[in-house]
Amino acid sequence: MDTINNLQNQFGLMTWPLLICSALTIMLLLERCVQVLLCTGVGKTKINALLAKQYRDDDRGLDELASELKQQRPLLYKGVAMLISHRHFDKPLREDAAGIWLQQKRTQLRSGLRLLSLIGVITPLLGLLGTVLGLIEMFKGIAATTGSVTPSDLADGLGLAMRTTAAGLIIALPAITGAQLLGLWADQVTAKLEHTLNHCNLWLEGLDLDPACNKHSKKTSVEPSAVNINTATANINTSLSSTETAL
Repeated sequence: MDTINNLQNQFGLMTWPLLICSALTIMLLLERCVQVLLCTGVGKTKINALLAKQYRDDDRGLDELASELKQQRPLLYKGVAMLISHRHFDKPLREDAAGIWLQQKRTQLRSGLRLLSLIGVITPLLGLLGTVLGLIEMFKGIAATTGSVTPSDLADGLGLAMRTTAAGLIIALPAITGAQLLGLWADQVTAKLEHTLNHCNLWLEGLDLDPACNKHSKKTSVEPSAVNINTATANINTSLSSTETAL
């Protein structure tokens, strides 16, 4: 209670609005930072390494991979697991499902940022309002004084009035900065998710942009080529033998 009374003496009528805005700013920034740590940490390289170990026709292995990825915290794993689970659908349907999933995750990543921006706009106005109200009270006190007004009286009144503006700006700076930085982070994570999901969707269709993911298909495609080459060589030798016999 002593702390609250001291704050009320320092900031006047704007004490509780400024305290509420500061508490909301701290909670939102902490919650978003924790969300950053939980959602990031996995890049396209790890996804490519996982896909490189899988065969496209191995339904059992792909189902196990999807179940394993769904239990992981990073969003990139969950998105790839969603696409693998829908691999039996046509490519346009998978793209629609991926688009809806990306929109949901974009909304989740940007949740709370509008409130942070609103706090960053409101708190300087609250501080300015507290300053104006403090100046009004100061001039009322001066008008009610019958004696001479000393500089110390003016300094105390002006200091009390200006503290609310300073408090509002102190709250607004981290709120606006945090909202902008977290918005940039959300856009970067969404772009990474979209790129990786497109890559995984092409992999499910049989097109590999990464040579490492195509190592299994290369091994299986070399053998038929070698058989065709050997067959063609045998046919040429047979033609030459028959020509020599005819001569």
